[in-house]
Amino acid sequence: MYSRLKYLRERDGLTQNTMGELLNIDRSQYGKYENEYVTIPIKHLNTLCNYFHVSFDYIFDFTDLKQYKNTSEEIDKLKSATRLKEFRKNNKLTQSKLATFLNTTFSNISSYERGVNILSTNYLYAICKKYHISADYILGKIDEPQELS
Repeated sequence: MYSRLKYLRERDGLTQNTMGELLNIDRSQYGKYENEYVTIPIKHLNTLCNYFHVSFDYIFDFTDLKQYKNTSEEIDKLKSATRLKEFRKNNKLTQSKLATFLNTTFSNISSYERGVNILSTNYLYAICKKYHISADYILGKIDEPQELS
């Protein structure tokens, strides 16, 4: 999932140490993200997307388009909550069914839909991959829905 992070870093001649400094984490932790030993948190992934001027969808390898027009740098927690709920209802999923699909709890889904917490990277990826919907749209970084193939 994160091979494009490595590609972008190497393209720009940057080290894992430099990326760790950007994220205010250890080089070794960044290396774990890049090598997919651990999941990168949404906030760190957003920082990297902004730094490289690319979309979540590009990093997730859902599209070759690097960035959408009129992309916000910030994740909008309330838009994300609303869009997650709309997505779920449009796909005729209950919170329980979505929780089962994501192997999480009903209360987690509820907290995402109320904007208490932002959707985790793994859950975002799973939803977008299965339902061909843009991660950038779900996160409120773009306003036009993008259907992915």
